[in-house]
Amino acid sequence: MLPMGLLLLGYAALLGYGVWTARLPPLALGVVLLVSLLTFAVYGFDKSAAQAGRWRTSESTLHLLSLAGGWPGAWCAQRLFRHKSRKASFMAGYWATVLLNIAAVAAWVGKLVPAGLLAG
Repeated sequence: MLPMGLLLLGYAALLGYGVWTARLPPLALGVVLLVSLLTFAVYGFDKSAAQAGRWRTSESTLHLLSLAGGWPGAWCAQRLFRHKSRKASFMAGYWATVLLNIAAVAAWVGKLVPAGLLAG
Protein backbone atom coordinates (compact mmCIF):
# COMPACT_ATOMS: atom_id res chain seq x y z
CA MET A 1 0.00 0.00 0.00
CA LEU A 2 2.80 2.43 0.86
CA PRO A 3 4.52 2.22 -2.56
CA MET A 4 1.22 2.95 -4.35
CA GLY A 5 0.52 5.81 -1.97
CA LEU A 6 3.89 7.31 -2.82
CA LEU A 7 3.29 6.75 -6.53
CA LEU A 8 -0.10 8.48 -6.33
CA LEU A 9 1.38 11.35 -4.34
CA GLY A 10 4.17 11.75 -6.88
CA TYR A 11 1.69 11.64 -9.76
CA ALA A 12 -0.49 14.28 -8.10
CA ALA A 13 2.60 16.44 -7.55
CA LEU A 14 3.60 16.01 -11.20
CA LEU A 15 0.14 17.06 -12.36
CA GLY A 16 0.09 19.98 -9.93
CA TYR A 17 3.53 21.11 -11.08
CA GLY A 18 2.38 20.85 -14.68
CA VAL A 19 -0.57 23.14 -13.99
CA TRP A 20 1.52 25.53 -11.86
CA THR A 21 4.10 25.92 -14.66
CA ALA A 22 1.33 26.21 -17.28
CA ARG A 23 2.57 23.08 -19.07
CA LEU A 24 -0.84 21.53 -18.42
CA PRO A 25 -4.16 23.38 -18.45
CA PRO A 26 -6.06 23.39 -15.13
CA LEU A 27 -8.80 21.43 -16.91
CA ALA A 28 -6.33 18.51 -17.09
CA LEU A 29 -6.81 17.88 -13.36
CA GLY A 30 -10.55 17.54 -13.83
CA VAL A 31 -10.13 15.31 -16.85
CA VAL A 32 -7.76 13.00 -14.97
CA LEU A 33 -10.22 12.81 -12.07
CA LEU A 34 -13.16 12.07 -14.38
CA VAL A 35 -11.27 9.38 -16.31
CA SER A 36 -10.21 7.81 -13.04
CA LEU A 37 -13.80 7.81 -11.74
CA LEU A 38 -15.04 6.38 -15.05
CA THR A 39 -12.41 3.64 -14.90
CA PHE A 40 -13.41 2.81 -11.33
CA ALA A 41 -17.06 2.54 -12.42
CA VAL A 42 -16.23 0.35 -15.43
CA TYR A 43 -14.29 -2.04 -13.17
CA GLY A 44 -17.30 -2.17 -10.85
CA PHE A 45 -19.69 -2.93 -13.71
CA ASP A 46 -17.30 -5.57 -15.04
CA LYS A 47 -17.04 -7.24 -11.65
CA SER A 48 -20.84 -7.29 -11.39
CA ALA A 49 -21.12 -8.72 -14.91
CA ALA A 50 -18.54 -11.40 -14.09
CA GLN A 51 -20.51 -12.49 -11.03
CA ALA A 52 -23.80 -12.54 -12.95
CA GLY A 53 -22.44 -14.24 -16.08
CA ARG A 54 -23.27 -11.24 -18.28
CA TRP A 55 -21.32 -9.52 -21.06
CA ARG A 56 -17.87 -8.44 -19.88
CA THR A 57 -15.72 -5.41 -20.57
CA SER A 58 -12.66 -6.41 -22.57
CA GLU A 59 -9.29 -6.30 -20.87
CA SER A 60 -8.02 -4.04 -23.65
CA THR A 61 -10.73 -1.50 -22.77
CA LEU A 62 -9.73 -1.61 -19.11
CA HIS A 63 -6.09 -1.09 -20.12
CA LEU A 64 -6.99 1.77 -22.48
CA LEU A 65 -8.82 3.54 -19.66
CA SER A 66 -5.79 3.11 -17.40
CA LEU A 67 -3.47 4.40 -20.09
CA ALA A 68 -5.70 7.45 -20.59
CA GLY A 69 -5.12 8.43 -16.97
CA GLY A 70 -7.60 6.23 -15.14
CA TRP A 71 -4.99 4.01 -13.53
CA PRO A 72 -5.56 5.42 -10.01
CA GLY A 73 -9.27 4.56 -10.28
CA ALA A 74 -8.37 1.14 -11.66
CA TRP A 75 -6.06 0.48 -8.73
CA CYS A 76 -8.74 1.49 -6.21
CA ALA A 77 -11.32 -0.70 -7.98
CA GLN A 78 -8.95 -3.66 -8.08
CA ARG A 79 -8.55 -3.42 -4.32
CA LEU A 80 -12.16 -2.63 -3.39
CA PHE A 81 -13.86 -5.09 -5.76
CA ARG A 82 -11.05 -7.68 -5.69
CA HIS A 83 -11.26 -7.63 -9.46
CA LYS A 84 -8.45 -8.52 -11.89
CA SER A 85 -5.81 -8.08 -9.20
CA ARG A 86 -4.79 -11.75 -9.09
CA LYS A 87 -4.45 -12.32 -12.84
CA ALA A 88 -0.71 -11.92 -13.47
CA SER A 89 -0.94 -11.29 -17.22
CA PHE A 90 -3.56 -8.58 -16.69
CA MET A 91 -1.57 -6.94 -13.92
CA ALA A 92 1.55 -6.87 -16.11
CA GLY A 93 -0.46 -4.98 -18.73
CA TYR A 94 -1.91 -2.71 -16.06
CA TRP A 95 1.53 -1.75 -14.72
CA ALA A 96 2.72 -1.10 -18.27
CA THR A 97 -0.16 1.37 -18.72
CA VAL A 98 0.70 3.06 -15.41
CA LEU A 99 4.33 3.52 -16.44
CA LEU A 100 3.43 4.71 -19.93
CA ASN A 101 0.92 7.23 -18.62
CA ILE A 102 3.33 8.63 -16.04
CA ALA A 103 6.12 8.77 -18.62
CA ALA A 104 3.88 10.66 -21.05
CA VAL A 105 2.79 13.18 -18.41
CA ALA A 106 6.39 13.60 -17.22
CA ALA A 107 7.59 14.14 -20.80
CA TRP A 108 4.87 16.75 -21.31
CA VAL A 109 5.53 18.57 -18.05
CA GLY A 110 9.31 18.23 -18.45
CA LYS A 111 9.15 19.98 -21.82
CA LEU A 112 10.20 16.91 -23.78
CA VAL A 113 6.97 17.30 -25.73
CA PRO A 114 6.04 20.72 -27.20
CA ALA A 115 3.28 22.37 -25.14
CA GLY A 116 1.14 23.12 -28.20
CA LEU A 117 1.37 19.64 -29.72
CA LEU A 118 -2.13 18.53 -28.73
CA ALA A 119 -3.59 22.00 -28.89
CA GLY A 120 -3.33 21.82 -32.66
